[in-house]
Amino acid sequence: MLPYLNEEFGNPSSIHSYGRRVRVAIEEARETAAEFINADPSEIYFVSNGTEANNFPILGIAKTVYNESRKSNIITSSIEHTCVLESFEHLSSLGFNSKIIDVADECIVKIDKLNSIISNDTSLISIIHVNNETGSVNNLESISKLCSDKEIYIHTDAVQSFGKIDIDVKKMGIHSLSASAHKLHGPKGIGLVYAKSGTPLSQMIFGGSQERNRRGGTEFAAGIIGFAEAIRIAKTEMDDNFESVRQLRKYFINAIEQSSLQNYSINCKDSSFPYILSFTFDSNFYKNDSEAMLMFLDINGIAASNGAACTSGTLKPSHVIMNMGRSKEDALGTIRFSLSVYNKIEEIDYVVDKLLLMANKFKK
Repeated sequence: MLPYLNEEFGNPSSIHSYGRRVRVAIEEARETAAEFINADPSEIYFVSNGTEANNFPILGIAKTVYNESRKSNIITSSIEHTCVLESFEHLSSLGFNSKIIDVADECIVKIDKLNSIISNDTSLISIIHVNNETGSVNNLESISKLCSDKEIYIHTDAVQSFGKIDIDVKKMGIHSLSASAHKLHGPKGIGLVYAKSGTPLSQMIFGGSQERNRRGGTEFAAGIIGFAEAIRIAKTEMDDNFESVRQLRKYFINAIEQSSLQNYSINCKDSSFPYILSFTFDSNFYKNDSEAMLMFLDINGIAASNGAACTSGTLKPSHVIMNMGRSKEDALGTIRFSLSVYNKIEEIDYVVDKLLLMANKFKK
């Protein structure tokens, strides 16, 4: 990234040589991102973050399809990231008929439930790929097969999975996808949208011709180049990293279960996605307090959250945990840990020791 912060100062939209050099680097980054998910470079749009990467296609597809065909039914699930749920709320305020699928305790969308609410007026389905709080994985191929003979567009929030597990947009049968660089150790403040060629998608930011007239504004060149480099690294290390983190999560679960910790449950314990571990203290036995629990962990040098990082600052009970059938009081005692290949066994042992101390502190 450094040359694009220090030396290559040209605006990529300019026609002079300084701008053209930056434009070439951005287009190379676009090719890297496209190849990574088996897409075409023209189907990749760079945006500012994962939140925009979800807002852009959800709003853009729903509004464009409605203008063309008057179809106004849109579907999502109750365990989506807040930026997806609030996009649907916004569309509802504009007159769209938003339908929210309830999930079971395993935090995945059941195909039969989805099928029961699809109608001839359905234009868009948005289902998260890997849940950002529990690590549960939705079967997008099954969802796309369900809609294969219908004129329905499928979006997925892949912010959590992009760069960690294999994604092939053609095999998945989806029309749009969101991703964010910092989830694969890239820079913060840069994301991307995959939008399949031919997908009706209106612009959300006006006043510029960048990103093929669909996302105005000068490109964050250094961020885009950093994102592409993170993708290149992830591509070579993804399988090894996955196995390493899988072993870490397995060790973490075993360490908790073999400890003296009692009256807790591990959420989505059997999830195939190892990068997240979420567990809940039973509110019948603990004085659950998200703020106090997270402060206790923080004082001991442990970074955790009680939900999505984007909303944990509000310290509201997790809507994901409550929509899995848990009480508000249980949700206030839910802790989420994010794991990476850079974590060590010794760190997990340390965390388990501190969790035992915390449990004793918060017992009723």
